[in-house]
Amino acid sequence: MKSGEIKLENLEPTETPYSHRISSCTFHANTSHRQVEKEIHQCSHCEKIFHQKSNLKKHQRIHTGGKLYHCSQCGKSFSQKGNLNEHHHIHTGEKPYSCSQCGKSFRQKSNLQKHQRIHAKEKPYRCTQCGKSYHEKYHLKEHHHIHTGEKPYSCSHCGKSFSQKSNFQKHQRVHAGEKPYYCSLCWKNFTSQRNLQIHQRIHTGEKPHQCSLCGKSFTHKGTLQQHERLHTGEKSYRCSQCGKSFPHRNSLRHHQHVHTGEKPYQCPQCGKSFTQRISLQQHQYIHTGEKPHQCSQCGKCFTQSGTLRQHQLVHTGEKRHHCSQCGKSFTQRKSLRQHQNVHTGEKPHGCSQCGKHFKRRGHLQQHQRIHTEGEPCSCSECGKRFTSRSNLQHHQCVHTDMNMDREQFLRESVGIR
Repeated sequence: MKSGEIKLENLEPTETPYSHRISSCTFHANTSHRQVEKEIHQCSHCEKIFHQKSNLKKHQRIHTGGKLYHCSQCGKSFSQKGNLNEHHHIHTGEKPYSCSQCGKSFRQKSNLQKHQRIHAKEKPYRCTQCGKSYHEKYHLKEHHHIHTGEKPYSCSHCGKSFSQKSNFQKHQRVHAGEKPYYCSLCWKNFTSQRNLQIHQRIHTGEKPHQCSLCGKSFTHKGTLQQHERLHTGEKSYRCSQCGKSFPHRNSLRHHQHVHTGEKPYQCPQCGKSFTQRISLQQHQYIHTGEKPHQCSQCGKCFTQSGTLRQHQLVHTGEKRHHCSQCGKSFTQRKSLRQHQNVHTGEKPHGCSQCGKHFKRRGHLQQHQRIHTEGEPCSCSECGKRFTSRSNLQHHQCVHTDMNMDREQFLRESVGIR
């Protein structure tokens, strides 16, 4: 036996060597591994914790501004090599990070992780004021501008300010004339994808916004909100000049053109101007001959939806406009207003050439023929001329049976027995 060797064959088996191994293992774990666990590295700037010192050093470049990695194509610098590698995807067009659920690809892993929250319905960033939650911290920060009233994004062209960057970017397309989103059905183009999606409801007939009071549905949420004011009677937009109130901001703006005399909407074909865009659009049907609004009962077509609605009262017999003085009812509000001139004696329709006034616009138009056409309706018996056919028929009673009342004569003149 060599010096330093220990002969084990004569040792009796005991539990001592195994117990010694267990205690040695425990000692090793308590000293070596626990010591490693205690070696944490904390950032002195933001208190973020790292288990490896090298990761802490990389992180600290964010605070110190040390950007050691430079892009050879555009010169942009980064604090970490991984960020530079991901930045290179902008130049190559590569999108290596793909979503396993929808297949959408991203240049950066962080953007993929943010996107995956949509599928997980995870919204970890919650507003402490109103409770609204968001997928990303950036969106929460922009949402806070609603509560603070801050609008940090200002347009250099017109000075208009916005609380959200996305709305600011959409607005800038107005000045650039850029409309990158096209409808595949009618090829109309839009400044934002959201506006395109809303437009496409015209083709699909989708009306997702329903009034809880009357059940009427609308394609736009804003249109529903405007409609709901009809039920509440709310008119929160007041004209500072005449005090008249309106349920919608647009209605007030259009009304104010009455005071300013402004007619900003001009017909490119005839040059006629209008205070409202809808009035111009309806006017243009005169040039195109288009009558898009058709009555489902008789097939008659109209240029304006309002005219169609008025016409449909002929079929229903409904007379919803009542005179408060005599109780007479009318199908149209316009007819009621004309009738009320009988009680007031008002003659609001004046002739610009001779100054004569009339209670009804139709009577003024008949009168104006004197100045423009003379008297187009002529009596075949005596040659006397009249501006309207009804006046001629009334006159012709003179030549017929004097005892015949006017109503009977008119019935017989048109072949009614």
